[in-house]
Amino acid sequence: MTVTLAIVGAGARGASYARIAAAQGGAVVTAVADPDPVRRQALADEFALPHDRVFTDWAELAARPRLADAAIVATPDRMHAEPAVALADLGYALLLEKPMAPTEEDARRIVEAATRNDILLAVCHVLRYTPYSVKLKQLIASGRIGDVVSVEHLEPVGWWHHAHSYVRGKWGIEAESSSMLLAKSCHDIDWLGHVVGKPVEQVSSFGNLFHFRPENKPEGAGDRCVTCPVERTCAYSAPRIYERFLGNPVFEQWPLGVLTDDVTSAGLAKALQDGPYGECVYNGRNDVVDHQVVNLQYEGGATASFTMTAFTGLDFRKTRVFGTHGSLDGDGRTLTLHDFLTDTREVFDFDPEGGASAADGHGGADDELIRAFLAAIADDDRELVNTGPDEALRSHLVVWAAERARHSGQVVRMA
Repeated sequence: MTVTLAIVGAGARGASYARIAAAQGGAVVTAVADPDPVRRQALADEFALPHDRVFTDWAELAARPRLADAAIVATPDRMHAEPAVALADLGYALLLEKPMAPTEEDARRIVEAATRNDILLAVCHVLRYTPYSVKLKQLIASGRIGDVVSVEHLEPVGWWHHAHSYVRGKWGIEAESSSMLLAKSCHDIDWLGHVVGKPVEQVSSFGNLFHFRPENKPEGAGDRCVTCPVERTCAYSAPRIYERFLGNPVFEQWPLGVLTDDVTSAGLAKALQDGPYGECVYNGRNDVVDHQVVNLQYEGGATASFTMTAFTGLDFRKTRVFGTHGSLDGDGRTLTLHDFLTDTREVFDFDPEGGASAADGHGGADDELIRAFLAAIADDDRELVNTGPDEALRSHLVVWAAERARHSGQVVRMA
C-alpha cells in the first residue's frame, strides 16, 4: 500500500518528514498547506502538486473532503491543536510534531479528537526509534542489569544551536512558543519514562536564563553582528556560526534555510544584516532558560536526573543507567554494559546516520519514525508506533509539572 500524505506546515520539519517519506518509497505527498508562499510553492514544486492541492493554511485543507490517508502537522507549537483536531475529525491519521501543544488543555483536545475518531496519532518523539534506544530498552527489559535504580541523562544542546533556535530563533520567547523544557526536552522526559518503564510520582526542577542576558554583553559590542566591533572575538558571532555551513547541502536546508530562501553568500549576508538571526545574542529579546535540571522519582522508588544545557557542542545525548546487577553507559554511538556478577564489560556499537542535529535527521531517528508511521498505516497495525496519544500526554504532563516545580521551588507530586 502506498500511503498518501498531506503536509501541514512546510517549514524545516514538515519538509524534512515529507522528503524522508517519499524517499522510503512507501508514501506520496498529495497536498501541502502553509501560509508562507515561498515555502508552500517550493514544496508543491518539489512534489509536482497540482494547484488545487496547494493551500494557504490548514483551514483551507480542512474545508475539503479528505485528500490523503494521513497528515503531518508541523505548524508552529502554538498552532498544533486546531489543525490536529480538525483533521482528526476528517479521518486523517496524524503525525504530530512535538510538543503536542504548549498547554494541557490543547493537548487533551488533540488526544480526545484522536480517540473520538479512532485515528492513528503518533507524536514525533523520535529518540525512541533509533536502534541505539531499541537496544538499550531491550537490555533493560531482559534483566541484564537487574532492576533500574537510577538514571543520569544529559542533553547537550550545543552553543550555536541554542543561539540559533532559542535566543535568536522562534523558540526564544516562551509566550510565543513554549518553555525550553517543552520545546526541546519533552523528547528526553518522554525517553526517560520509556527507559524506566514506570510512571513518575514526584518532580523537582531548577534552571534559569544564565548567560544570554544584556548584562553579559561584551564591552563595546553592537546590536547586530555584521557591524559589531568585537564580533571576531565572540563565540556567538552569527557570521562565524553560519558562514561555515555554506556549500554543505545538509546544513543549507537547516539551519541556513531558516534564515533565508537565498542560500548563497549574498543571501546570507542580507539575512544577517536585516533579519533576527544577525542580532546580538545579548540584546535581551529572549527569555527561555539556557540550562535546567529535572529530578524525577518513579513509582517503586527509582530516580532519574536530567540536565539540559546550551553550553556544549551539539552532540548525541549521554546516558548512564544504574541497575542492581549491572549498569549501562551510552552516548548515542555505543552502549557499554557492565555485568557485576562477572565484572565484565560488553560493548554494543552503532553507526548512526549523520550527526545528532535536525539537519542530519537526528542520527537516523527521523527515518525510523517515518518508517514506523507509514508501516502502521499500511499494515493497519498501530502497535508499530510506540509514541501514541495517551503515552505522549503522560510525558507532557511530567514536563508541565517540572515547570511548576521550577517556578515554585517546590517538589510537585503527580496526580
